[in-house]
Amino acid sequence: MAEQIEATTLIEAVQLFLAELEPDLKGRRAFHAKVAQNALAIVARELAQDPQAREQALLAGVTGHGAPLDRQRAELCAQLRAGTMGQGTPGLVDALLEVAIAKCAVDNPRYATLKRLGRSATA
Repeated sequence: MAEQIEATTLIEAVQLFLAELEPDLKGRRAFHAKVAQNALAIVARELAQDPQAREQALLAGVTGHGAPLDRQRAELCAQLRAGTMGQGTPGLVDALLEVAIAKCAVDNPRYATLKRLGRSATA
């Protein structure tokens, strides 16, 4: 029985295929190939860094429970709207900053603010 190929291996194979095709493409097709390469790079970083797990852990530190991420987000938004949580809530601002940084590191690791904050793409 053959082993299942890991998602990152499949992503890398498609990225290499697109890189080989790129010199032969022009105009719209070249643009779409570049968009596909960028999308695959984002997916690979998301698989490697798992920013949603990081967000869930950070929000659990603020909300005090480990509910599913969607529930934590909804609860946090409701408490912010109601004024029961805010800038003075211990750990909230730091947690939200870390969530934003983790998302930026996946979406665009070359984002200038990551460098300004002294963060790497794997922070």
